[in-house]
Amino acid sequence: MSDTGSPPGDRAEPGPGDGIDPAWLALTARTGVACHHLIGWMMWDPAAVEGFAALGVPDGRGWVVSWRLASLGDVSPAVAAAAAYSINPVIVEAVLGMTRSATGPERVLAVRDAAVEPGLDDIAPGLGAELAELAPALWRGVDAVHAGARPMFAAHRAHPRPEPVESPLSAWLAANCLRELRGDNHWVLCAAADLDDVEVGLLHSAMIDPDEYGGEEWIARSRGGDDDAVAAGWARLAAKGLAATDADGRSAITEEGHRFRADLERRTDELTAPAWQAVGREETEAFCAAIEANEDAFLARIDATAGPRWMPAVRPPGRSAGGPSS
Repeated sequence: MSDTGSPPGDRAEPGPGDGIDPAWLALTARTGVACHHLIGWMMWDPAAVEGFAALGVPDGRGWVVSWRLASLGDVSPAVAAAAAYSINPVIVEAVLGMTRSATGPERVLAVRDAAVEPGLDDIAPGLGAELAELAPALWRGVDAVHAGARPMFAAHRAHPRPEPVESPLSAWLAANCLRELRGDNHWVLCAAADLDDVEVGLLHSAMIDPDEYGGEEWIARSRGGDDDAVAAGWARLAAKGLAATDADGRSAITEEGHRFRADLERRTDELTAPAWQAVGREETEAFCAAIEANEDAFLARIDATAGPRWMPAVRPPGRSAGGPSS
């Protein structure tokens, strides 16, 4: 927050994405949701969890976190938590400790890779073949942008790519890189606004219907925030003008907080759009359309394996906590 007290989202000068065609920003926003659908189910995939358990991790616990962090290699838990950003560092340290006592990152990634194509075939038969044709274009987008201050993107991009390149696994891995790119871009903006891990979880409630999640704290708590951390998060947001507490002691995101969070999403699209422009408009449209045709199937899979509140980024109001599908 500046010395003048202006909200952290205010910008006096043009940003790096200003001037991007609004149609490309809208298409980039579509890719964000599409990538969440395509990738998110892996966090709770039964076959992957079973494979993780077979490596010696009791009951496959921590897979939801471990498979993403594996690409970082043997970094310290503090570095991994910084890269993950929104997950409580205590959880990251516990998961890494449990995983590393049983196996190594390359074997974790092998479990992930082995689960991709069978999972896609089970969730959305035929989708893998559609995506395989787009794999070269998706990798073109991955290779078109630099990795500075994008640790998760850099780590995933650095891993060997499957052969042949035109395969469902190849396309999925490229899309995962682009998803991590978007995430890193988002965290750069959050860090610039001095938002910590709990604050970003609380602010994300501006993107969902709090009534469907039992309030505005569910996302922050699902990532490990306890009572003290959540209270401190509300206080920090209030100091920025993004939250307020009423006479009954209930905290909530303010109108300015909602505006700021929407602008944060737009600026994330601005930073991510160049990669998708390198993919190409026709290919990006085809990617989105193929996944959007299977949204219900992906949501049903997450509902069945994780529960109806998880992956809030793909759940518009009315599709959370068992809400209707339309």
